[in-house]
Amino acid sequence: MADCRLYLITPPTLDPQAFAPTLAAALDAGDVACVQLRLKDASDDAVRRAVEVLRPVVQSRDVALILNDRPDLAAATGCDGVHVGQDDMPFRDARRVMGKDAIVGVTCHDSRHLAMVAGEEGADYVAFGAFFPTSTKEPKAKAEPELLTWWQEMMEVPCVAIGGITVDNAAVLVDAGADFLAVCGGVWNHPDGPAAAVKAFNALMAR
Repeated sequence: MADCRLYLITPPTLDPQAFAPTLAAALDAGDVACVQLRLKDASDDAVRRAVEVLRPVVQSRDVALILNDRPDLAAATGCDGVHVGQDDMPFRDARRVMGKDAIVGVTCHDSRHLAMVAGEEGADYVAFGAFFPTSTKEPKAKAEPELLTWWQEMMEVPCVAIGGITVDNAAVLVDAGADFLAVCGGVWNHPDGPAAAVKAFNALMAR
């Protein structure tokens, strides 16, 4: 089975200049596949500024920068990809805006049908969740680990597990077949700091 990797999601609110060194330290602590910039209520200008500051930090380490929700802004600001939810721009439109070489991932909650549709349309990954209670956002669905196992047996498209994932509860998702663990609070709010969290996640996935 392919190794599971870490998919970092930024805190819901951040000051890009102040956050940049924290992000750099987290990325330098171990393997991270990508960073999703998720600033839900920020203005377009604030998102652009955040990308301007954080994109070099991420891309200089050969990590992909993915913007949440906004293919137009992702394409305009040089992000590597975009993540769209079921209430955002449809996948096909997002792919058209981003181009064929960009990463486009799709939220599928706990729905096998939505995931199959996204996979068949050419999504680069599908995201399932929430697997655990989360304070980052109000989850629309509760997913079970066996969903990851079913997906791995059915499809080649990578799957991302999301929702309340911490170092303490992640093992069941790795074992079930998650290709990526999307983590927000479990890294930024880790008692020993984000770098320690990245190290701990990497150790867990390598075991």
